[in-house]
Amino acid sequence: MKKIALSKLNDFFAAIAAEEKLYLPVDGEKGADYKLWSEGVTYSRALNTNRSAKDFFFPQTENIVDFKREGKTIEVIDTRTETEDFVVFGVRACDARSFSILDKVFLADPVDSFYAARRAHGTIVTVACTRPGETCFCGAFGIDMTAPEGDVSTWIAEDALWLTANTEKGEALLAKVAALTEEGDTTAVDAQKAAVKEIAKKLPLQNLPTDAFKGNVLLEKFNSAKWPELSKACLGCGTCTFVCPTCQCYDIFDFDTGHGVKRARCWDSCMYSDFTKMAHGNSRNSQVERFRQRFMHKLVYFPMNNGGEFGCVGCGRCLSKCPINMNIVKVMKSLGGDAE
Repeated sequence: MKKIALSKLNDFFAAIAAEEKLYLPVDGEKGADYKLWSEGVTYSRALNTNRSAKDFFFPQTENIVDFKREGKTIEVIDTRTETEDFVVFGVRACDARSFSILDKVFLADPVDSFYAARRAHGTIVTVACTRPGETCFCGAFGIDMTAPEGDVSTWIAEDALWLTANTEKGEALLAKVAALTEEGDTTAVDAQKAAVKEIAKKLPLQNLPTDAFKGNVLLEKFNSAKWPELSKACLGCGTCTFVCPTCQCYDIFDFDTGHGVKRARCWDSCMYSDFTKMAHGNSRNSQVERFRQRFMHKLVYFPMNNGGEFGCVGCGRCLSKCPINMNIVKVMKSLGGDAE
């Protein structure tokens, strides 16, 4: 395993940034967010960013195509600029697993070429957790916070950053910074992993049971009498969907700039009354139906169609950001007893 002294961390960032754009978590007034690294920017060791690294591959807003009309001739202009390689450093294990979920959506036929281009050009460098919080429950979905996925996995232990490559892109990245790294044994990393796993065992939600959502439970959960009570306090604000690393709903719209027409897409939310609105109206007219849709998709629909993999990674953002303290954990605990 490679390692680099933390005192040389800025040199490490500079070496990467010299060849491609580097983004990493940076502290702000309201927490950490991903920023473009430049000299003087300090890496944040916050547990998690306000919004996930999903933005790099599925941005909140993006222009898809332009149309220019001259008389009866319409020119279609491809506006894509995703041709530069970039690196995202500091991704946690939960967010790294979210890419697997998004890949199943955007890289399945028909492939989303916008998402695919960004995935091809992006290199993910993950950082193992050392101080998990009470809102973390990634372990419930089989995610090991001490062994994050990614092109390069890293650990911060004993005043050093330890690195190992998992993919060809990861190998290429480590080759670029080879002059700054040296070989080291894994004793410090192994000790840290063991210590963090002991902390994880004590977290209140780490062993949240998921068995009640496995198997043929679609009708049982869909028809549960608990949905009205669970959804009663929901504001339908969509905050949970916008901070979620696995939500993938979007809307597409056209607008006339006066010089042509732009087609763009932006994140949308199944919690909104006008989501997927059709000529006859919305297919889910009540807040109960919209609330149920969100959690049924995460816990039942997605697993049924993807080999049992849940559409949640236990990052805990919805627990900390919901203004009325309603979240997927409460839904799981409540519906988990439906069969009793």
